[in-house]
Amino acid sequence: MAETLAAPPPVDDRSSRSLGTRRARRRYWAVLSVLILLAVGFAFGLLAWDNPMPFGTSGFWRIAELRATNIVVMAIVAICQATATVSFQTVANNRIVTPSIMGFESLYVAVQTSAVYFLGAAGVIALQGLPQFLLQIALMVAFALALYGWLLSGRYANLQIMLLIGIIIGGGLGSIATFMQRLLTPSEFDVLAARLFGNISNAHTEYLPVAIPLCLVPAALLWLNARRLNIVSLGREASIGLGLNHRAELMKVLFLVSVLMAVSTALVGPMTFLGFLVATLAYQFADSYDHRLVFPVAALTCFVVLSGAYFIIRNVFYAHGVVSIVIELVGGAVFLFVILRKGRL
Repeated sequence: MAETLAAPPPVDDRSSRSLGTRRARRRYWAVLSVLILLAVGFAFGLLAWDNPMPFGTSGFWRIAELRATNIVVMAIVAICQATATVSFQTVANNRIVTPSIMGFESLYVAVQTSAVYFLGAAGVIALQGLPQFLLQIALMVAFALALYGWLLSGRYANLQIMLLIGIIIGGGLGSIATFMQRLLTPSEFDVLAARLFGNISNAHTEYLPVAIPLCLVPAALLWLNARRLNIVSLGREASIGLGLNHRAELMKVLFLVSVLMAVSTALVGPMTFLGFLVATLAYQFADSYDHRLVFPVAALTCFVVLSGAYFIIRNVFYAHGVVSIVIELVGGAVFLFVILRKGRL
């Protein structure tokens, strides 16, 4: 009698890796490839679209070179905002907080408003230049480190208390800035208002040699520290149980986050909900909790959002100066949607 051959059991390709199945790996690389193509497409569109000179001529490349500065600035802001927000949410163990609540934007607004209030319209010009740019970054980082060191090294060190105090300090700085703004003349307020919204045109070429390393070095350190961030995301008790110095890791990550946020804010101005928007999208796109996989997706998503918004609004709707407002509106709407869907903070 012929033996009946049974069909072999299906092979389960699951593994303990971050992307446990072949399907998950294919999905991740497909998403990453699409984001890269969109990023390259929007970047080339910003360089070539509506360029009055024929393609390939010296005049075309000269204009493209001038436009390339904005693309570099967008890349810096994308890396800073995405990496800082994902890392900050991890150490805070909360997906709806952003580093902006620590008062970086409020401090930036207070510094800009104080310059105009005490120096007049010339105060905006006085805050331009590389020394002033470095001074703003130093003030923001010093403010953050003082807050972190004071609240996380005490006897009752608590990250949630630090977040609440950061919100209160930010609100206080915002109130002081609002009071000074009401005492400005209309012409001085008009000059100031252009600096209080996040805008790529706020950046100057002379800032880039300093901004680029201050962006890439902390971002690279956080990416190299991704495995430790994976452990931190498990919580304080689990991290300590696995042999991690939780408080030291917390201080290190918060310092790198403060540098990234200070560079982004000093370079282009406040963009409160941009980081939250791209971090939320990045976790959906990556479908993983491994920071080694989330960081690249978050940075690419942020660049696509920024460059795509600038390209569409400026070249399709012919509007200028409203890109950051639209991004903040969309980011705020997503923020409210996530809170209402989760029903809790």
